[in-house]
Amino acid sequence: MTQGRYRISFTSGSLYHRESVKLAELYLSLHDWEEVRVQALRDNLLQTRTESTAKRTCREVIVRLKTLTESELTFLAEANHQDQAHLLWVSVCRLYRFIADFAVEVLHERFVAMKLDLSFEDFDAFYNRKSEWHDELDNASASTRDKLRQVLFRMLREAGLLAKDKTINAVLLSPRLIELLRKNNPDEFFYFPVYESDIRGMSA
Repeated sequence: MTQGRYRISFTSGSLYHRESVKLAELYLSLHDWEEVRVQALRDNLLQTRTESTAKRTCREVIVRLKTLTESELTFLAEANHQDQAHLLWVSVCRLYRFIADFAVEVLHERFVAMKLDLSFEDFDAFYNRKSEWHDELDNASASTRDKLRQVLFRMLREAGLLAKDKTINAVLLSPRLIELLRKNNPDEFFYFPVYESDIRGMSA
């Protein structure tokens, strides 16, 4: 029984902050994702140790960046580090509905309920709940499940949404990022630890 398959190929890596900004800047000069890939690999733009890692990282970063609009890519290239991290979190949520659902149903919900701790057990409970409807989760190995959990928590920390002690950080989105998200899809504010009253203000 499935409810539209989850994409669960994020078993390695992270938010890829530095790599994403570099490739976004390159795209804004070339406006061709294939040319971005070719040039990034040719010049080892991502500064990886092996060609296989470069190819894998480049492929993953590009598919995430493709979820962003031209205006959002321009913002990514120009914004400060925190704004960049917040937008990259949105791109991950757009690409991986599993992460988006976790962000809305666990991260956001715990925050508004004033439960400001986020544990591996919260992830496991969410995973088990979803696996009843998603064969791809139910059939995944224990090691894959552990990797998904590890990478997701790493991305939450890198996006500034989770402290090292697994406390959820309240987020203050910048006016320009709010405007971009509002234009695209105001529901994406729920990917962040923000209060309902704040979201109403952001969505107005």
